[in-house]
Amino acid sequence: MGSLYLSLVLSLMSLAPLRSSAAYPRLNQGSHLSPENPGDVIISPGGTFSAGFYPIGLNAYAFAVWFSKPTCCLGHNCTVVWMANRDHPVNGRRTKLSLVETGNLVLIDAAQFHVWATDTATKSKLTYLQLAESGNLVLRDSERTILWQSFDYPTDTLLPLQPLSRLTQLVSSRGKGNYSSGFYNFFFDDDNVLRLLFDGHETSSVYWPYPWLLSWLAGRSTFNSSRHAMIDLLGNFSSTDDLIFRSADYGRSRIQRRLTLDYDGNLRLYSRGERDETWVVSWQAMSQPCMIHGVCGENSLCSYAPNTGRTCSCLQGYKQKNPTDWSYGCEPEFDKNANDFTFIPLPNAEFYGDDSQYLPNKTFKECEAECLQSVNCKGFQYKFSDSDGFYNCFPKALLRNGHQTPNFNGDIYIKLPKSYNMSNRKKEHFHEMLDCPKSNTFLLERSYAKRQENGIVKFMLWFAILLGGVEIISILLVWLLLYRASQDKNASRDGYVFAAAGFKRFTFDELKEATRNFHEEIGRGGGGTVYKGMLSDGRVIAVKRLNDSNHGEAEFLAEVNTIGKLNHMNLIEMWGFCADKKHRLLVYEYMEHGSLADMLSSTSNELDWQKKYDIALGTARGLAYLHDECLEWVLHCDVKPQNILLDTAYNPKVSDFGLSKLLDRSKLYNSSFSKIRGTRGYMAPEWVFNQPITSKVDVYSYGVVVLEMVTGKSPIRGIQLVYGGESEKESNSMESWRGEIVESMLEGNNEKQKLEILVGVALDCVQEDRDARPTMSQVVERLLHSSE
Repeated sequence: MGSLYLSLVLSLMSLAPLRSSAAYPRLNQGSHLSPENPGDVIISPGGTFSAGFYPIGLNAYAFAVWFSKPTCCLGHNCTVVWMANRDHPVNGRRTKLSLVETGNLVLIDAAQFHVWATDTATKSKLTYLQLAESGNLVLRDSERTILWQSFDYPTDTLLPLQPLSRLTQLVSSRGKGNYSSGFYNFFFDDDNVLRLLFDGHETSSVYWPYPWLLSWLAGRSTFNSSRHAMIDLLGNFSSTDDLIFRSADYGRSRIQRRLTLDYDGNLRLYSRGERDETWVVSWQAMSQPCMIHGVCGENSLCSYAPNTGRTCSCLQGYKQKNPTDWSYGCEPEFDKNANDFTFIPLPNAEFYGDDSQYLPNKTFKECEAECLQSVNCKGFQYKFSDSDGFYNCFPKALLRNGHQTPNFNGDIYIKLPKSYNMSNRKKEHFHEMLDCPKSNTFLLERSYAKRQENGIVKFMLWFAILLGGVEIISILLVWLLLYRASQDKNASRDGYVFAAAGFKRFTFDELKEATRNFHEEIGRGGGGTVYKGMLSDGRVIAVKRLNDSNHGEAEFLAEVNTIGKLNHMNLIEMWGFCADKKHRLLVYEYMEHGSLADMLSSTSNELDWQKKYDIALGTARGLAYLHDECLEWVLHCDVKPQNILLDTAYNPKVSDFGLSKLLDRSKLYNSSFSKIRGTRGYMAPEWVFNQPITSKVDVYSYGVVVLEMVTGKSPIRGIQLVYGGESEKESNSMESWRGEIVESMLEGNNEKQKLEILVGVALDCVQEDRDARPTMSQVVERLLHSSE
């Protein structure tokens, strides 16, 4: 019994990070540390941190730095902040960490193999290794010059005042209790932006900030190439890419903090009081765990619930590849060489990346056929694009990063052989429940005696049926008369209202005939499709058929009545509408020269600088009318070249009020928008940063349009806007860019003054600070003044 007790004590001693009274304040030149000696630990001056051999497995150790407080932590319960040999653990016997005479710190295993070293050399004979109270393990010479420090080689954790630079990165651990290098990195990319990256078995992908967001939409800057980030003692993190966040307990002193890239791929800031034993998450990068790439591996789906956390499951037709590690994903349990396939829908699901190709404006059948023809296609994503106004097809070469989100506007279709029976197991279980033993069965008696009919009961039954039928018919006739009367009343009222507004209410059949059954499509947008048509009086019209037919008729008529009262030479004129059952259509005047987007993409060069200047002025006038002159304050919310139409004389007319918002003029700021509106590339930063929405969002979009007219480059294809700022550097950058645009566009042209004014107005309109942007009325004044 005594020997058993002794062995138990010795095993506990081998698991605990060493905190013996014989711990050292530093390691001098010519000395060494060994996992066989319990007291071979370096302690920081205040006792907050310890450095020594840390157990990471059965008789496996790594030289590490950990929080030594609270002193009750044992084994894996201690919080490690740095490791020298995380991927190459050493044996607990005959292993040494030596500070040799040359000044080099070397970790040597039992086979005398150099597992790790600082690769430092000095002529000084007084080199020593010391652990600072900050947690920084420092190698110094006799003049206290730093030869090497652990802060320059982080593993998965940043401590306060420890810098992250262009040469360093955080790499997660492999799993809980597995300290080897994992699949997730936190680093500065080539655009000088801090990102989280999944670097898996066969692929890598960025997942934070979201890869589909432009850097400035994510609140990041790409202009500072120094690449430096740090968290301070009070819990404030700041970076040269403008990433700033604070801990929930920001400002409190005597708090231990650490920023750790956890093995699940999430970057978290932890806080703990000096006397507390547990860490509290005071900030985290990812609020949706399933948006982290690679968490469940290939051919799987991630789901999350607050009570159960994140869980992984294989897709239909697949089974888990490694029962102990989801990162390996799932493998098919069907014959991949089958000839006949079908598709299983998975609604509101997204599998980010691994698209074999991008097929815009495809029908579902075309998308399905494309995937069936490809041997390497595992399924396809079918998603509606709000900005383009049509469905896009994304055949998938691999199924990775899968998760379901209720608000995701797209479905995934998994490709499986028709021969694969997806419900075999369910059917077998169902039959087991319904299979009754023969011993418990018996035959029902099928013979019976016919009862005598009761004539009185039969007569009363038929009389009741007849009386009920008469009542039902009477009720239907009364309802029909009342309905017709209300329709006549509504028609009379609507006719009076819209006669006063000056436009007509069409029937759906009238517009169907005018457009020849919606034959000639001339445009498509997020709100609907536009068709060319001709009225019976010979007028050419543009008919917009709205996608969303869920608005009530009263709401639709009220909005049409308001828009119909808008009257300005630079706004598209509405001639009528249709609200017939579920059909919602708007009838506009037809513009011969199409949209500004068509002209900018044309190779005919019909727009000279004077026409571009006039288009910018006319568009500004139309928006200024919406913002300042009409009875109700109208925000357009989707100003872009596609929504600026040109007549025969190239006069601009702002169109498409499908995203417009009618606001109360008494409210300077408005935040009643339920979702982000507009088109990517033209949206103001307020939409992304959830700031109050004002008329300045239209000003910003207008500035982007003018820049596109001047440079000929679409913001979606890479115009990078330089925001105005208070610093002299930012101001000089803006002026420099303004000059570069003017010089590159003119090429000897004598319109330099007008071009300079256009560029100046555009750059002022796209200021990041909305208060620094001019109003549309001010833009009109500037353009008018310069044209005189």
